[in-house]
Amino acid sequence: MGQVMDRDRLRIEAQHRYGSAGLESVTDWLKLIELGRDQPVDERLERANQFVNSRTMFESDFQVWQAQDYWATPLETLGVGRGDCEDFAIAKFVSLVALGVPQDQLRLIYVKATVAGTPPQAHMVLGYYPDPNGEPRILDNLVGTIERASARTDLVPVFSFNAEGLWAGGMKAANDPTAKLSRWRDLMTRLRAEGIG
Repeated sequence: MGQVMDRDRLRIEAQHRYGSAGLESVTDWLKLIELGRDQPVDERLERANQFVNSRTMFESDFQVWQAQDYWATPLETLGVGRGDCEDFAIAKFVSLVALGVPQDQLRLIYVKATVAGTPPQAHMVLGYYPDPNGEPRILDNLVGTIERASARTDLVPVFSFNAEGLWAGGMKAANDPTAKLSRWRDLMTRLRAEGIG
């Protein structure tokens, strides 16, 4: 996935699928990207994190898409204004790539999250890695501030991935992540069809 975005196609799709409210949200997202490219990285991270968190209400895939596990594109998430943790993380990932943050500095991270004393639950966050082998900063829908991973004692990482690879236990796997992650492969196909690629 590159930084190419067909803005006209995205607006037409938003209007067609989600009406004026969806179009407004997607148009605001495109403005955020257009105006934020020249900002320092920390500002781009903050803006993307805050925008997606404030424009998306958490609901399960079953409530939104009548599916057990569906990874929505940013157009879909912002169009309906609802999504689960994967949808938040994916929208932030795509936003930051469009804002010029290198993909190799971003990874979607599967974690076990402990929320308000509940047993650990599967959860996804976005990690920003200023150093590929260093500690990531976590963009999350559960906590609005961007924190270093070491400060997020409520999260236990399981594995992470991006278009470049798959990591588990701090080690990069030798194989292509799309071979094992069919939802990621499907998401990339749908992003290209919507004009992001």
